[in-house]
Formats: sequence, C-alpha cells, structure tokens
Amino acid sequence: MGMKAVILAAGEGKRMQPLTLTRPKPLVEVLGKPILAHILEALPKEIDEVVLVVGYKREMIEGYFREKYAGRKLSYVVQERVEGTLKALSLARPHLSGRFLLMNADDIHGTEALEEALRYPLSLIVAPHKEPKLFGVVKVGEDGNLEEIIEKPEVPPTNLVSTGAMVLDERIFGYDVSASPSGEYYLPDALQELAKDAPVAVVVQDLWLPLGRPEDIAPAEERLRNIEGKGAS
Repeated sequence: MGMKAVILAAGEGKRMQPLTLTRPKPLVEVLGKPILAHILEALPKEIDEVVLVVGYKREMIEGYFREKYAGRKLSYVVQERVEGTLKALSLARPHLSGRFLLMNADDIHGTEALEEALRYPLSLIVAPHKEPKLFGVVKVGEDGNLEEIIEKPEVPPTNLVSTGAMVLDERIFGYDVSASPSGEYYLPDALQELAKDAPVAVVVQDLWLPLGRPEDIAPAEERLRNIEGKGAS
C-alpha cells in the first residue's frame, strides 16, 4: 500500500533573501540541487504520491518538478494567504485519507529516521540542536511519546527540537486551535491536543539540515559531502 506525503512549500523565504528574490526557497540550491529535490529523493519508498502546498513563485516549482519526480506522482494545492502551518496543511485535506507524512520544504532530512517514523501510527521527528531556544522544544514522556512542545523557550528543558516532520492522520483536523497574535494557526498546537488522545511516538533524526538563511547553505553542503564521501569509501 502506498502512502502520501504533504510538503509545505508556500513560504516567501524572507530570511533567505537575497536568494529568494528571484526564486522560491524550495528551489534554492544545495550542492547544485534544489532543496526540494533533496527532500523528494530522501522520501521512504512507501511514499508514492506527494501533495505540494505552494504559493510564492509557485509557477517555478511546478515548472521544475511537474507531475512526477523521483518516481512519485506530484500534485499541487495553492496557498493564497499566509495563515500558519495548520491552515496550510488543511488545504491538502481533500487529497488525503488515512495516514500521511508531513514535511517542510526547507529542511533536508536523512531517509532512515523518516522510515522509522512511518513504523508508528503517529510520530514526530525531532533532532538535537545546540540552540534549542530558536525552535519548538520537545519534551518526551517516559514511554517515548510526545508530552509537550514549548515554542522558543528562554530556558529549554531539553535540546530536542521539532523538525516539523511528522506522521499524522485525519484526526489532526479535528481540533479547534486558537489563532496566534499574528492571526495564524499553528500545527504544534493541534499536535499537542492529538497527543493527549493518542500516542505520538518521538523519533530522533540524525541528519537534519534546517536551511533558514543563506549562511546555512555552506555548512549543509559540507555535511552532505562528508556523508557522500563515507558512502563512497
């Protein structure tokens, strides 16, 4: 049985300027290849269809990847307004049934942790980070399941942060989440509610390369080169 992935690729990528003035962030290149190409190629083999939520300069993304890439069918839904990750995901809802993998289009992931995440009914992929307070910090219960996500805390209780990649099902759409002060609706709020009703396994990713700013690209390229070098030896 195949499974779908949803990739959120609509953002303007302001922190990645000036690179994103002429192209959408998912098409910014790392080692000569768009970030989104790295993501699509790393997906587990169970994923046979990908729904891309696009917005900013979407014609460039659709023109590059078209209807099929890396052996997977691609479809596109358009996000007209920025209203947060939960709203972005809800645009893909008509395409979804059962479980699906959700990812952001500006982080490169290793395949192994994605494969492990698919082994659980519901899961959240986390990674250790030296500056956890810049992210949503994850507290894990003794049972290995999600307990809490604390957004950008001054004093982080752990160094594990949410990568934004997770395995969900349609239950995620059943929670009424309050809008943030900026009027956006965020997925972690709904995920924490879901975690109270069903176990959300926490899976640690050993290859997570978040690409927020232009200066993040060179270290990411170096890490990927090292991995390729080890694989070739």
